[in-house]
Amino acid sequence: MMTLSNKFTAYSTIAMKEVRRTLRLWIQTLLPPLITTILYFIIFGHVIGSRIGMMAGVPYLVFIAPGLIIMPMIINSFASGSTVVYSAKMMHQIEELLVSPMSEFVMLSGYMTGAIFRGLIVGAVVTAATLFFVHFTVDNIALVILTAVLSCAFFALFGILNGVLANSFDDISIIPNFVLSPLIYLGGVFYSVSVLPPFWQKISLFNPLFYIVDCFRYAFLHINHVAVLPGLLALLVMVIVLFLFIWHLLKIGYRLRY
Repeated sequence: MMTLSNKFTAYSTIAMKEVRRTLRLWIQTLLPPLITTILYFIIFGHVIGSRIGMMAGVPYLVFIAPGLIIMPMIINSFASGSTVVYSAKMMHQIEELLVSPMSEFVMLSGYMTGAIFRGLIVGAVVTAATLFFVHFTVDNIALVILTAVLSCAFFALFGILNGVLANSFDDISIIPNFVLSPLIYLGGVFYSVSVLPPFWQKISLFNPLFYIVDCFRYAFLHINHVAVLPGLLALLVMVIVLFLFIWHLLKIGYRLRY
C-alpha cells in the first residue's frame, strides 16, 4: 500500500515528465500555435476585420481575440493527452505503470495535469502575442482562469480517452480532424451567432464548444449569448464524469496493451 507521500511523488513524477516534455519540445508544442494565431490575426483581424468593422458592439479584432486564445488551448490539451497515452501503449510503458504499486487514479491525474499544463502554457504564449494586435481589459480574471482550466481539463481527458481507445496513429488524428476542428470553427470563434439565421442559431446550441467560447468571451469582454453559470456547471460535471469513466477503463485495463 502506497503512502500519501509515495502517491504524491508518483503523481508529480508523471506530471513533471510531461511538463518537461512540453518545454523541451517547444518548437513542436508552443511555436506552431503561436504562428497560427498570428496568421489568424493578420488575415481575419486586419484584412477581413477592417471590412467587417464592429461586431457585438466591439471592434471585430477584439471580438475574435478570446476565441483565438481558447482555441489552441483546447487543441493542445487534447493533443497532449492523446499522444502521451498512445505512445505509452505503443512502447509498453503503460504496462509497467499498471503493474507498479501506483494506482490508476494517480496515473490518470498525472497525465491529465501534464496535458492541462500544455494547454495553459500555450494559452499564455498566445495571449502575449494577442496583445501585440489588440488591447482590451479583462472583465473577470477569475472566470478567465476557471474557464481555461476546466476547458483544458475536459479536453485533456478527452484526449486521454482517445489515446486509450486508439489502435493506431491514424485513430488519434480522426477526432481532431473530423470532430474537434469543425466544432471549434462552428463554435462562434470568428462570428457572433446573433448574425446567423434563426435555424442555425438553434443548431449552434447543440455545439458544446459554443458554450466554452461564449463563456471565455464573456470573461474577457462581458459579451455573451447564453447564461454562463449553467455552461460552467455542465463543463464541470462533464470533467468529473469523463475522469471517472477513464479511471474505470484504466482499472480494467481496457485496450491498454498494444
